[in-house]
Amino acid sequence: MGSKVIKSNTYTKGELFGYLTGMFGQNLIYQVIAAGLVSYYLGSVLYIPAAAVSAIIFVARIWDAINDPMMGTIVDKTHTKWGKCRPYLIFFPVIIGIMTILCFVNGRYTDAEGFGKVLIVAWAAISYIMWGMLFTVCDIPLWGITSLMTEDQNDRAKILGLARIAAIVGGIGTIITFIPDMFKGMFEGKYQAMIGTNGYTEAMAIDDTKKAAWIFTVIIFTVIGTVFFQIAGLVTRERVPGDAEDKRGIIDNFKIMWNCLPFRQILISGVLRSPLQLLMILAMPLAMYYFLDNDTNNIGNGSDSLLLLKVGLIAIAVFGAQFVASAITPGLVKKHENRKIYNFYTIAGAVPYALIFVAYKVSGGNLTTLPWSIVLAVLIGLAAASMGGINVMQSIMIADCVDYEEYHKGYRPDGVFFSGQSFLTKLAGGIAALIQGLVYTVVHFSGDNLAKINNTLATTDTHFYELDGGKYAAAMFFLISLPIAVGMILSALPMKNYAMTDAEHEEMLEELVARRENAKAENTTEE
Repeated sequence: MGSKVIKSNTYTKGELFGYLTGMFGQNLIYQVIAAGLVSYYLGSVLYIPAAAVSAIIFVARIWDAINDPMMGTIVDKTHTKWGKCRPYLIFFPVIIGIMTILCFVNGRYTDAEGFGKVLIVAWAAISYIMWGMLFTVCDIPLWGITSLMTEDQNDRAKILGLARIAAIVGGIGTIITFIPDMFKGMFEGKYQAMIGTNGYTEAMAIDDTKKAAWIFTVIIFTVIGTVFFQIAGLVTRERVPGDAEDKRGIIDNFKIMWNCLPFRQILISGVLRSPLQLLMILAMPLAMYYFLDNDTNNIGNGSDSLLLLKVGLIAIAVFGAQFVASAITPGLVKKHENRKIYNFYTIAGAVPYALIFVAYKVSGGNLTTLPWSIVLAVLIGLAAASMGGINVMQSIMIADCVDYEEYHKGYRPDGVFFSGQSFLTKLAGGIAALIQGLVYTVVHFSGDNLAKINNTLATTDTHFYELDGGKYAAAMFFLISLPIAVGMILSALPMKNYAMTDAEHEEMLEELVARRENAKAENTTEE
């Protein structure tokens, strides 16, 4: 189809750069929690049982079902000299940073007894839920402000595409799984000196050293992320006027979300696609355990001179492919129907996900050789590209739904609709974590047994993929393959007959721009 051009009031290059810098910082902090705390630290450092971790995340996601639309309602009712979304981006990043660090300050489950174990799990739950609530306070405005920074749909598609790229670059935070081992030397002497006193063992010293290195790493990552995050609120400006007075409550906004047919279709599709988050949850733990045997020092010990190359291939596949897909998708939007692009990413993306587990089985469970590592990297790259493209399309189509609602109902539910995106991301992570916890519990990859696995890997030459007949490795590859493939196919079904064509959206935008110009002219005449 032809190019989609509706020119009007839009953001400056400086604002765009500042916004993307903030998006990078926010996602760096997000990965500290998602890839660091949830995917690794709680289970592999604190040894909290996988079932408990999954329960914590699931409860948090249930709360998000209420909290996110509530925050969206608050955003839409906000009217300040800074605008609707900016106040939250100005005042909350530092608070989020502090809470991020506090999530990691906890005891080790295997060292506690009785009520002590309960307290450890309780603080893990309370701190994580509090962090999620605070993160929502900024996440919804950070995405919602994109529809307020410009009236031009091409500029909006551009900023949303670049935002996804900035988020992917912020995904560098996933390397937090690897970094703590580099700082272990700072704390090793202290804990090694304690061995033999009051029943203190070598295994305890290894665990305490790792925990201290983790907290040190988290502080560094969080401070950097917070500084960048803060910039978005300071440099952006809102140009699209909001409603003069918004009297709608949270129940009304739930109705708005559900009654807006195109938005409802996006929501249902996103829920069905929830297992997709398993790739991001498991990408770094998979590299850490499967290739590095849970110790990054194995890269430099000479046992496998190509180890760094293999891990690098996987990392480039996960993040590089998302980056490329996010970069090209806004260009595709100018030439093709949104619905067709979205469904192509979902249906075509299911194929490489399914083939990942096939490759694992065909290789006999050992994908660590260079040829098989290349095959795995290609499959993961194709799979990750579909994820990157879908994420961009989801943001673009949600922004279009805000226009749809303004055109039909006369108000812009920016906060409420982008709270739906925030909710989808969190719900998907919760469902994915629940699936992960169930599988890990079945194969006993958690708690005391995981502590034994870590000790075995640290004190022997055993490879992770060999442990217990390879069942732990098989569980990981199953999780990043078959559940995701099924979810991707299912997610295309609600979008088969998407309720808003691109041509209809262009007509709506032309009318909305005209309405705003008329409103400005009337206000000028009255003055």
